Amino acid sequence: MTTILQIEDNYANRRLVERVLEPTGYRLIHAFDGQSGINAALQDRPDLILLDMGLPDMDGQTIVAILRESPMLSDVPIIALTAWPPTIAIEMAARYGCDGCITKPINVSEFPGQIAAYLSP
Repeated sequence: MTTILQIEDNYANRRLVERVLEPTGYRLIHAFDGQSGINAALQDRPDLILLDMGLPDMDGQTIVAILRESPMLSDVPIIALTAWPPTIAIEMAARYGCDGCITKPINVSEFPGQIAAYLSP
């Protein structure tokens, strides 16, 4: 089963992603801040990471840099999931080293396809 780590501090956003993706067969694991997200990624080695760029304990750029340092996670796609304006979000996600960006609020009908596209070889 494909495992997705969602690093998100907002409960409502976390639950929405969970309700949209779990019926499509993904296993979701959650972390509520950057440090627990890094720990979960290193422990569980997910197939994809959804990263809220505005977490209370550290910024998205720092989290991506730490995750990219791990050889075990070097090929795991990291997708910024952010409420930043789309043009800024895409530019910043690329600059930070993310593999892609999805802006909030998510489009629930398109979201599973967006995730599948990032998981395709």
